[in-house]
Amino acid sequence: MTKEQWLIILAFAITYFVWGSTYLANKWAIDTLPPFGMCGVRFLIAGVLLYGLSFLQGDKTRPTRKQWVNAGYMGFMFLTLGVGIIVWAQQWMDTSMAALMVSFQPLIVMLIMWGVFRNRPPGKAFLGAGISIVGMGLLIGQPQMVAGPNEIKALVAVLFSICVWALGMTLNPRLDMGKNNFRSTAMQMLIGGALAMSYSLLVGEWNGWSVEAISLKSIFSLSYLIVFGAIGAFSALNFLMKTVSPEKAATGTYVNPVVAMFLGAMLNDEAVSIQSVIAGAILITGVYFINSSRSKAVVQD
Repeated sequence: MTKEQWLIILAFAITYFVWGSTYLANKWAIDTLPPFGMCGVRFLIAGVLLYGLSFLQGDKTRPTRKQWVNAGYMGFMFLTLGVGIIVWAQQWMDTSMAALMVSFQPLIVMLIMWGVFRNRPPGKAFLGAGISIVGMGLLIGQPQMVAGPNEIKALVAVLFSICVWALGMTLNPRLDMGKNNFRSTAMQMLIGGALAMSYSLLVGEWNGWSVEAISLKSIFSLSYLIVFGAIGAFSALNFLMKTVSPEKAATGTYVNPVVAMFLGAMLNDEAVSIQSVIAGAILITGVYFINSSRSKAVVQD
């Protein structure tokens, strides 16, 4: 196997397992930190570290203005909106429910590839789409998902976040952000983190907050999210989006919900209903049909 093939395998392993664990880490981090503010701190620190790391690779070139603009688009879509909104919603939603809803993402990717880029999916993908819709209906049809106004807001927010993230995944391979993966990821984090922090300050998330309020659990969770979630998993995802198709890059949706559900139940005492398990199995089956199908059209870069 070539070096790139080994890197692809490693990147898939990181996105599958580490990304699944970030749902619980997010939940613990926002116990004593504001959601968008936590995301801002997380991505700004990770962005600075990654940008510095990119110079250790010997690449001294400066990103162009266009590359910064493209990175800004992706940072805003993936991090400010994609991650930020899901973290915000986790104030009222269990980690397993959030992860299972995100597993609906490949269907949105498929629809965008078809509707926007004229990449028509085959019949097998449509079968997967139908199965996924049934699974999502079972999942969000549970009473706890619409128990009150906050739960409904969280549900709508996660659905919106999924759509934004899916759009970002289809656009990412088409945007020039430079050949240095560490640097392009860092650029996205710096801009996405700055926008998340700006929003946090604008809406007053930090009002009344003090350093004494932060718990050790939140500190350790934030540290984990910076090192493993941001630097590790997001860098791996960016690498995959440049080397494999968007549909394949989204296959983490098979494993992420399982990891999140297991950790949520074992470490956060989250109740997992039989209906959630059945809905998750149906959703993941639908995702399998979508991702295992081959498109009839060729995506133009």
